[in-house]
Amino acid sequence: MSDQNQSKFVRLQKYIADSGVTSRRKAELLITEGRVQVNGDVVTELGSKVDPGSDVVFLDGNPISPMGNQKTYLIFNKPRCVMSTVSDPEGRETVLDFTKSIKERIYPVGRLDYLSEGLLLLTNDGELANMIIHPRYNVIKTYEVKVFGSVTEELLMSLKRGVKTEEGFLKPLSVRIIEQLPGKTWLEFKLGEGKNREIRRLCEAVGMTVDKLRRVAIGGLHIQGIAPGRYIEVTRKELLKSIGIKDNGELVKNIPEFVSHKKTVNLRRKGAQPGTPANFEGFRKFRKESYFQTIKEIKEKRELEQTEALMVPQEGAIASKDTVKPNYRN
Repeated sequence: MSDQNQSKFVRLQKYIADSGVTSRRKAELLITEGRVQVNGDVVTELGSKVDPGSDVVFLDGNPISPMGNQKTYLIFNKPRCVMSTVSDPEGRETVLDFTKSIKERIYPVGRLDYLSEGLLLLTNDGELANMIIHPRYNVIKTYEVKVFGSVTEELLMSLKRGVKTEEGFLKPLSVRIIEQLPGKTWLEFKLGEGKNREIRRLCEAVGMTVDKLRRVAIGGLHIQGIAPGRYIEVTRKELLKSIGIKDNGELVKNIPEFVSHKKTVNLRRKGAQPGTPANFEGFRKFRKESYFQTIKEIKEKRELEQTEALMVPQEGAIASKDTVKPNYRN
């Protein structure tokens, strides 16, 4: 095969990503699962190549082809309790419910938990999506996290040192306190590679419970000025520049990083706020696995108390009833 003919061929996972179906990394999974066919034959080898001009590629029996339209890039501020998927079998809202005006078929780059919120990229550019989520780029992600209780110097140092878990050693690039509230504390985390549920597992490993988790930036890209449920459209060039990646996939020398205007709370000077320590076991019922059940029980208890309060006679009515004596003479 000549070099000229060989240049027409592209890797199968790139072909799938360019079709707008999913990212290149997820395309690799689809291939290994045996869900992809080329000219009617199932292909499971990741090194396989196809000729876009002559080969026909199928995913789950449906033909797909690279999209010829212009690529779309959205910076979306995902609200809490929205799925970071294109569909949900349980009928819950997904990120695509907020982008119905976009005609192109787009998908989220990476994901945020159902209970998490904040910055999520949506695109139909599989190549760019792969660059952003690939571990080799180590793009710094910034999160603001509210935990139950008062974070002490000891707890903060435990987070900074990192913790050993069943999934491996977890350690943030940095963590600091940015706000103290009555009964709760806001922290800022910066992560590099970003493992699955890393912040929640970090906090839980030192006995803390997350109340809210918000991703505010990826590299120098941030959601300041974008309301929850809204998005802005940017160009590929703007997106890569903000993250610190060249168009050819190389990292820039001075990688941009988001710098928050929120000041660090110095515990050595100010100390932890009065109240229950953040590692109090009673907060654990608000963790992800039992969160909705706990909220349901609290709501039912509150409704029961309100109902019982309405059934109790007013104090004045009780006094009136006690002072009126029945007349038995008639």
